[in-house]
Formats: sequence, structure tokens, C-alpha cells
Amino acid sequence: MAAACLIDATRSATCRDTQAATHLKLISILIIFFTSIIGISSPVLLARYFHGKALYDKATLIIKCFAAGVILSTSLVHVLPDAYDALSDCQVASKHPWKDFPFAGLVTLIGVLLALLVDLAASARLEQHGQGHGHGNGNGQYTVVGIQEEMVRKKESDKSVKVEIMGEVDLVKVKQRLVSQVLEIGIIFHSVIIGVTMGMSQNKCTIRPLVTALAFHQIFEGMGLGGCIAQAGFSFGTVAYMCFMFAVTTPMGIVLGMIIFSMTGYDDSNPNALIMEGLLGSLSSGILVYMGLVDLIAADFFHNKFMSSASWLKKASFIALALGTTSMSILALWA
Repeated sequence: MAAACLIDATRSATCRDTQAATHLKLISILIIFFTSIIGISSPVLLARYFHGKALYDKATLIIKCFAAGVILSTSLVHVLPDAYDALSDCQVASKHPWKDFPFAGLVTLIGVLLALLVDLAASARLEQHGQGHGHGNGNGQYTVVGIQEEMVRKKESDKSVKVEIMGEVDLVKVKQRLVSQVLEIGIIFHSVIIGVTMGMSQNKCTIRPLVTALAFHQIFEGMGLGGCIAQAGFSFGTVAYMCFMFAVTTPMGIVLGMIIFSMTGYDDSNPNALIMEGLLGSLSSGILVYMGLVDLIAADFFHNKFMSSASWLKKASFIALALGTTSMSILALWA
């Protein structure tokens, strides 16, 4: 273990150049910001283009399936392995308690349970909201308002059906908005970790290939989040705010990492930095795994009425899912 640490230190010393690393990081801030804007705004603009057209619902569903593949691949191929590597580094894994227990897996599990808890709390709140507006029958199931005794007038019955349908649509929209917001929280965790790690690094050999790789990484990750935002039906101001927050998170992380290095002298190989990276990365991975599998893939493939309306749509959605996972997984070769 000690010999491996010595070899790693010797290798990194040959590439350590603070001035060159700072120059590369300043360039990367602009590149990553603009590629993030392109990635997250593309599905939003596509959804607005198709809005009101016959294929709108099917197009947004396919975009969302591609997004689900990107999110799932991000969590399992990018975030979790990086977190595991950080906690398995020789400077961390040689000490107690990090060498005694697989903390990366434990914190990922905590992230999954945390996402489930948020989902359950939000679902309970939505059910109470529906019952409070007269849409419930007391068992958490929705019944048509106005026929509790007998349907006296057909006009009242038609009106009650419309109210019921509108209530269900509103609940679906609220659920989609919640999913988008929780996803953005998980992705922001991941983006901050990437940015801070890169900002603290003084290794020009590591940063140079990362600039290009992270540009593509942000494009695909932005498309993943943007696909969920597009279907959630947010107002223009909220969409613009969420897109902006995603675009600036990684550049802000890079700046924060540079400030941390200038104030403390810690770089990305410091044991405390590695522990923080590993724990936050594991938590983020757990959140994204849950959201990708439960709230995106399972919800779309098993509980979406459009999936059963056309066989070609289910095939196209699966292909989009596979393309999303494949494109993001290939990027793991560089970032």
C-alpha cells in the first residue's frame, strides 16, 4: 500500500504545474458553462417546438426516456465508481474506519432511502391535497364528484367528470415537477463535486483531457435533466432558473475548488478532500439511481398510457433509453 502511494505521488509530481493548471481551469469554466446551456436547453426547446402538435406527448416521452438512460448511466458508471475510487485511495483506505467498511455502498443506500422518503412524503401530500378539494373517497382513490348519491342532472355529471380529469392531470404535473426538482438536486451535488475536484487539482495532465470530456459530459447530463424539465410544464421563469442553475454549478465548483486550494493548500489528492468527494458522490449516486429507476423508467414504461397505445412507441422509448445509457457510458472512458 505504501509503495503504491509512493508511485502515485511520483507520477503526479511530474505533471504538477500550478500556472498551466490555472490557465486550463479558466478556459474550462467558459467551455463547460456554454456546453451546459446547450445540453439542458436542447430538450426544452424541442418540447416547445412540438407543443400543440399531434406528436407532442410521444416526442416528450421519447426525450424523457433518453434522459432516464443518461441519468441512470451517470449514477452507476460515473458517480458511484468515482466515489468508490475516492474512498479506496491509498491515503484514505489505509486508515480507520475507511478500511474497515464499504462506506461508498452504505452512503449510496442512504441516498436511495432518502429519495424514497421524499417521494413518499410528497405522494402523501398530493393525496391529502386531492381529498381536500373533494376528489377523494376517503381511501386515497379518486371518484367522480357529484355522483355520491345519484346522478340527477347530466350537466352536473359532465362537469364533475371534467373536474376529476383536471384534478388528476394537475397531480401528475405536480409529481413530474417534484421529480425534476429532486433530480436537479442530485445532479447539482454531482456537478459541485466535479467542479471542486477539478478546481483543487494542480495536475495539468489530468485537467487537459478532462476539459473536453466534461464538455460532452455536461451536454448529455443537461439533456437528461432538460428532458424531465420539459415534460414537467414549468413556467418560463422557472425553466430559465433551473437551466441557469445547472449551467453555473460546475463552473462555480471549479472556482470554489481554486479558492479552497489558494486558502488551504489542499489539492484533489488530500485525504480530507477525497473523503468528502466519496461521501457526497455516494449520496448523489443513490438519489440518482432511485430517481432514474423508479420515477423515470418504471413510471414511463409501466404507468404511462401512451406506452400501450402504440407498439412502436414502446420500442422507440426503449431504444432512446439504450442510447442514453450508451452515450453517457462511453464518456466514462475520458471522464
